[in-house]
Amino acid sequence: MKRAWVGTALRRIGDDKAFALAILIAALLVLGALLGPWLWPLGPLDMDFGAPLAAPSLAHPMGTDSNGRDVLARFLSGARISLAVGAVVVLAGLIVGGAIGVAAGIGGRAVDTVLMRIIDALAAFPPLILAMAVTVGLGVGLETAAIGIALSSVPFFARLMRGDILKIRTMPFVEASVAMGAKRGRIIGRHLLPHTAPTMLVQCASVFGYAILTLAGLGFIGLGAQIPEPEWGAMITDGMQYALTGQWWLALFPGLGVLLAVIAANLLADRLEEALNPRSARNQVR
Repeated sequence: MKRAWVGTALRRIGDDKAFALAILIAALLVLGALLGPWLWPLGPLDMDFGAPLAAPSLAHPMGTDSNGRDVLARFLSGARISLAVGAVVVLAGLIVGGAIGVAAGIGGRAVDTVLMRIIDALAAFPPLILAMAVTVGLGVGLETAAIGIALSSVPFFARLMRGDILKIRTMPFVEASVAMGAKRGRIIGRHLLPHTAPTMLVQCASVFGYAILTLAGLGFIGLGAQIPEPEWGAMITDGMQYALTGQWWLALFPGLGVLLAVIAANLLADRLEEALNPRSARNQVR
């Protein structure tokens, strides 16, 4: 039965155009971010004082900004920043939130109550507001923005992990391991965590898109990366002042970068959930 739904899921992925599109977008962004310095000779901070606010051309495919900096080079560098912050946020949220969720799920009522009240306190703030508060408190900048976003992502992972642990720990194979005298560490590593992997994988994809969007939002309002740092949100803010005078490319291209990255992450999360969930309606159809 397990092999049957896995095979069905793989066939569905191969036939799913939206999933293929998400993979393509993600691959292009990652390749552009990693290979940007080798693919494009201009640097994100290199200035061409002879071509300020130049429209897109062969020399500058995405145009230049008010200081003659190449927008394509800045776009590729911004992709590296956004993807790196997204990865750090996902990793930090998964480790911290996952650990809290596991502890709450297996630690008994008292531990569960204390930990989940802490998570509830964090979740009481809208994620963007919490990220803004942490960034302002620690000092405006890219690093503090990443810390704020990572902290705001912890409740997402903690609640989901706790729910999965509480459900899985009551299953017969776990109870059998307990009855046979298996140690708690072995039960967690051998039985509980592997069965939470599909849910956590989907959550990672979802939080990755959230992190990129929130980082751009913080940069847009001036609480994230600061100009001249080539971060997409800060680039949009810098380009907005020229939008009404005809220099549309300054805000358009970084905005498209944010849009494409978030769409790809959300599509991946959606399709992964359907592919990894054997009870999904799509997986019930052979």
